[in-house]
Amino acid sequence: MRFTVAIDGPAAAGKGTIGRALAARFGFAHLDTGLLYRAVGALGGDPVVAARGLTAADLARDDLRSLAAGQAASVVAVIPEVRAALVDFQRRFARAQGGAVLDGRDIGTVICPQAEVKLYVTASAEVRAHRRWLEVGGDAARVLAEVMERDARDMGRAEAPLRPASDAVVIDTSELPIEAAIAAAVAVVEARL
Repeated sequence: MRFTVAIDGPAAAGKGTIGRALAARFGFAHLDTGLLYRAVGALGGDPVVAARGLTAADLARDDLRSLAAGQAASVVAVIPEVRAALVDFQRRFARAQGGAVLDGRDIGTVICPQAEVKLYVTASAEVRAHRRWLEVGGDAARVLAEVMERDARDMGRAEAPLRPASDAVVIDTSELPIEAAIAAAVAVVEARL
């Protein structure tokens, strides 16, 4: 069976948590596509060369969840050649036998516009910044500023800007407990299987 669940949304909205839960529930493979961009940014050097030579070991680095890696990912993600180098990998993953869940910024709009399920997981910038601050610490005001800067960069880029697909189901997790958000996503998938 080939079945793709595309999950998009801004940083710290809960898309990774929902993606992992859906993959576990339905036995699908899961790819946090942000890790691809985080790895490219964290590798340093020429980002296009890094994207073309990305390996599974690069995705296993323990520093990819840091705030710095997230910022680096947002910077390299605006480079068209980096995006092109990573698109084929993501599309092959999405259509592999057994089903797949991919979460990122442009999965339902660019990578897998024909996905059987498209979700857009979002939350207010303040809620997302607080979640990120709980995860990484630091100055809460600075974390909020960085979340807002990243949103502006991700939503304003010319190539594949962050936005919900026209047929995506929106799940706002600002005031929704994670269990309820997962249940909403499960219901959407079950309805389309």
